Amino acid sequence: MDLRLPRLRGMLRGPRRLGAAAAAVVVLAGAGTWTAVADDDAPPVNRTDQVMPLDGVRIDTSYFTSQGTGRRPAVLLAHGFGGSKDDVRQQAEDLARDGYAVLTWSARSFGKSTGKIGLNDPKGEVADVRKLIDWLAKQPQVQLDKSGDPRVGMAGASYGGAIALETAGLDHRVDAIAPAITYWNLADALFPNGVFKKLWAGIFVNSGGGCDKFETRLCRMYQRVAESGTPDAQAVKLLQERSPSAVADRIKVPTLLMQGQTDSLFPLGQADAAAKAIRANGAPVDVDWIAGGHDGGDRENGRVQARVASWFDRYLKDDKSADTGPVFRVTRTGGVDSTDGQAMLRGASGETYPGLESGQRSIALTGREQSFDNPAGSNPPAVSALPGLGGGGLSQLSSLGVGVSLDFPGQFAGFESAPVTDDLRITGSPTATVHVKSTSDDAVLFGKVYDVGPGGARQVLPSQLVTPLRVEGAKAGKDVTITLPAIDHDIEKGHRLRLVLASTDLGYASPAAPATYTVSLKGDLKVPTAPGVATADTSLPAWVWWLPLAGALTALALLLTGRRRTATPAPDPELAEVPLVITDLSKRYARSADRYAVKELSFRVEKGQVLGLLGPNGAGKTTTLRMLMGLIKPDGGEIRVFGHAIRPGAPVLSRVGAFVEGAGFLPHLSGRENLELYWQATGRPAEDAHLDEALEIAGLGDALARAVRTYSQGMRQRLAIAQAMLGMPDLLILDEPTNGLDPPQIREMREVMIRYAAAGRTVIVSSHLLAEVEQSCTHLVVMDRGRLVQAGPVAEIIGSGDTLLVGTGTPLDEPVVEKIAALPGVVSAVPTDDGLLVRLDADGSAQRLVVELVRLEVPVQAVGPHRRLEDAFLTLIGGSA
Repeated sequence: MDLRLPRLRGMLRGPRRLGAAAAAVVVLAGAGTWTAVADDDAPPVNRTDQVMPLDGVRIDTSYFTSQGTGRRPAVLLAHGFGGSKDDVRQQAEDLARDGYAVLTWSARSFGKSTGKIGLNDPKGEVADVRKLIDWLAKQPQVQLDKSGDPRVGMAGASYGGAIALETAGLDHRVDAIAPAITYWNLADALFPNGVFKKLWAGIFVNSGGGCDKFETRLCRMYQRVAESGTPDAQAVKLLQERSPSAVADRIKVPTLLMQGQTDSLFPLGQADAAAKAIRANGAPVDVDWIAGGHDGGDRENGRVQARVASWFDRYLKDDKSADTGPVFRVTRTGGVDSTDGQAMLRGASGETYPGLESGQRSIALTGREQSFDNPAGSNPPAVSALPGLGGGGLSQLSSLGVGVSLDFPGQFAGFESAPVTDDLRITGSPTATVHVKSTSDDAVLFGKVYDVGPGGARQVLPSQLVTPLRVEGAKAGKDVTITLPAIDHDIEKGHRLRLVLASTDLGYASPAAPATYTVSLKGDLKVPTAPGVATADTSLPAWVWWLPLAGALTALALLLTGRRRTATPAPDPELAEVPLVITDLSKRYARSADRYAVKELSFRVEKGQVLGLLGPNGAGKTTTLRMLMGLIKPDGGEIRVFGHAIRPGAPVLSRVGAFVEGAGFLPHLSGRENLELYWQATGRPAEDAHLDEALEIAGLGDALARAVRTYSQGMRQRLAIAQAMLGMPDLLILDEPTNGLDPPQIREMREVMIRYAAAGRTVIVSSHLLAEVEQSCTHLVVMDRGRLVQAGPVAEIIGSGDTLLVGTGTPLDEPVVEKIAALPGVVSAVPTDDGLLVRLDADGSAQRLVVELVRLEVPVQAVGPHRRLEDAFLTLIGGSA
């Protein structure tokens, strides 16, 4: 955590303006420090620093004014959590040059200020600000509305935005406010719908300096909730009392609300609640959805601060000509400029604030009733955002149309729409009603809406946002309406919407006890379209958005390698050169003593083999691969890779590479640049990547220099496999690598796998394309109902003498097939289009079978051994596919 805090604090602090370098001359002046700050073309700014004693604490302040006579309005600038007054210095200097007296300060326990953190306690931090207003009223440069009442506005981001809102409700002397990316109800932000937002809460405590830096009540509350994983009524009440919502009916000043779209901490719904409450008091309110937020993105500092200055010009200076902007504005991305890597941002605006439900449109979803598990310990968790650890990268990649979310099979339900017939812009919060039933008293679900591309090749979670929901009394079943995260996202024609309800999420606390949830649809998905919002014709400049890829990939790498720190049993030296040995592997279904997903599975894989893992749906293939990759623990038996036992956290997993369908790349970068950036994010030496070797095996040729957006599906698949091959892992796992490919592309993928294994490495491929497996694999493992059916070389399995193809010319009736299957010496009989596949046991023979077929009056035309993998597969599993 220590390595990440500097970057984290940068995200939480208030926005900074990138100004010209300033020359500073420092002299002592009475109780404080006086500084003259000058730009070549701007009036000089005077700054006075002093530490003020306020009710037992000492608050570090800076006071900025420009030269000149006459009184002027004042502005209080607050910083974000974990920061100090220095974070808003540049903005303070700019406002001072614009004719304001500006006071900045470090909140309690931050910077040089003393005291305990009270999370904007009305009797703590807010009381400090009210005394700072008293001080401003005594300054000769500050304009007064009456004695003791200065003309004053407040601005700040995050923690600083909340104190602006609270102070406006508790001190009538505040005349205008401009809070950004902040909360309205802190209890709702950290305990949304009764679910503990554990990662962000932990980040708060860490960036505050630890629990002992907080007021005792807050520290005890955090420890209590963090231990139980469930917020109690006392915790909710404590945070609500320190939230702007507690003084909602008393905030009656002009308010500019700027909220981030890429923000899993304080999402757009927080600004929506504030806007409705303050507007109900009769005050003017403008709402601006910016591109960035606590999860990264472009914070649009220059534009935002210019709008704040105009807001104060209008409502503090009474400048009627000041352009405060539209009542509602949202920043939209129009793609990426491939010449410079910049995201093309444009503003859309409306004459009224649409809220989160304007212009609702019904989208029909399909999907049967589905059951899924909340695993014991809620582990492994699904991944959406990674707060404070690459979350910015994830959200920005999402905005660029790259899907990086992770839902584990068996831990979610999904419902999908038909392809949309025209472009659809969602602006606001989608809603859906579902019926939830649980084997436990309460259920905790995580709702999200994916944008799914044609064929399912791309699945994007807009802004990486999810909605948690605690359903109480779920054992009896209950209809619940889920209000999903507010977003502004364009769904292209031909794309589908996919509603997912998951049982886990990395950022939140889920019940530790295992349970099974059953969910069914109770209506359409309702999506708001905000028809009154129109996009501007011209683009706005933006910072490069693709750089945070490294943060996102590092986060995912840390997420995986974090599992490699668990102690494992001693290695077996006799197996040091054997890629994989699975012995008596078993995994029970959750809450079942005798039902197995995998049972007593054993097989061995040698160097140079391309092993095909085959089996019908439900055979246990996915569970086996998850145990092999250390994602879940077996209930019995063991897995050894190069002699090392596999457990979650086993170091030998660094020798395993894996490809999962749907890998995401930055479309404006070349194939080579994507791979280089990925490897840099792992932190390993460049020479260890073996980049050229991986690329040669993948066979992309000159296409490596082209932007990935020009790639065909087959080229993207090969690039994804090249990424899995970086570092030349000794064991490569490929899950359905040929999905979505045409025959020539499938042939190319086959050659990639063969070339990789030819150097003495090992490939395990799971696929449903039996004809392709027959041509590309050297060995097979066939599973059915969790058990091993057969393992061995492909030629041996295909040519097994115990399986006969009986040609009859026409299909046989089912009663006749059943009679044949019941014959002595017959293990199974599976009908084909023109005959029958018959598997014999040790006592069976072809001669005896023919005699019995004649007796049953079966019109036999030919009898002989079969030669197709498809036939062998169907015979081995008894038709259960």
